[in-house]
Amino acid sequence: MNFRELIIASALFTTAFFSQMLHAHELGFAGLLSKSNKGVIPKLTLSAGKPISETGKITLESGKYYEMEIIGDGSAELALSGSEFFHAIWVDEVVINDLEVRPIGISSIEFDDAGEMEIGFVAIKPGTYRLSIPGSTGKTQGVDIIIE
Repeated sequence: MNFRELIIASALFTTAFFSQMLHAHELGFAGLLSKSNKGVIPKLTLSAGKPISETGKITLESGKYYEMEIIGDGSAELALSGSEFFHAIWVDEVVINDLEVRPIGISSIEFDDAGEMEIGFVAIKPGTYRLSIPGSTGKTQGVDIIIE
């Protein structure tokens, strides 16, 4: 390989390399947490005798960032469990009364009184998961979450 061929080969490699680097930054400096990568998810409500979700099913996209808002109306002491779902996501933060917690993982949450909670997360593992009120048997006392 002569000097000219070496220069051409290195120019082609450099172009391809930097093209890949630029493509990797399409999401912005925050990466997966960028606003352009944010999905929309409906609010969930914990209330005695009322459905948790209006639709009963939520579809998420793997790799997208979501903020799940959960509202407890205080009508009863209610929990929401779904360890399989919580293990299929990466939890960025849990916000309760403007206090941010950055846990390693979650298996369930509980509202003793009325309040709001927001869980910011990235959907990771594709599958179908269920969040439900522990011990309940009614179909509306839970929500199916599908990660595609």
